[in-house]
Amino acid sequence: MKLHGLYAITDSQLLAGKLLPYVEAALKGGAKLLQYRDKSTDDARRLREAEALRELCNRYGAALIINDDAELAARLGVGLHLGQTDGSLSVARALLGRKAIIGGTCHAQLELAEAAAKEGVSYVAFGRFFNSTTKPGAPAANAELLDAAKARINLPIVAIGGVTLENAPALIAHGASMVAVVHGLFGADSAVEVERRARAFSALFNPI
Repeated sequence: MKLHGLYAITDSQLLAGKLLPYVEAALKGGAKLLQYRDKSTDDARRLREAEALRELCNRYGAALIINDDAELAARLGVGLHLGQTDGSLSVARALLGRKAIIGGTCHAQLELAEAAAKEGVSYVAFGRFFNSTTKPGAPAANAELLDAAKARINLPIVAIGGVTLENAPALIAHGASMVAVVHGLFGADSAVEVERRARAFSALFNPI
């Protein structure tokens, strides 16, 4: 699967009570990757929700990525995203196999991305680029970092952190293969609005 376009990331508080309809709207609007991010300890609910999301992703031709839970990703046969403190990328690759999509958080450091590339990741994620509600204290990345990463790392590059329809075009112009969006996509009043935003994000990658 080509890693290119809109990368939707769930937020358990933001999507409480509306996870599936909002995610389906994002997928209908063209999201290519969906990361299920839920830091709670309710394993039964997380399994149930992840199974439902996998079904939706299959229906719309998108890929599901589980945040920071290699065992759940292995159980469902889906991808995985690991932060810098979430465990070893190479161990995850050995567990999930050659074909699984595995991403790594590289903050604003090219060296972390180069190390992740050696450990067999499918994409590297840099951020935050703008003020982010999800991770207000994360280190700031900039467009020059994207330029440098594109020149030195032969992998898809994900830009995350406060991404909106207004600031995404600059990130794409500097080499972001995907933009990862939480509030800019799901912080909407209705599923219809989520789909509209997803279509608008997707159109940035496929200009008519």
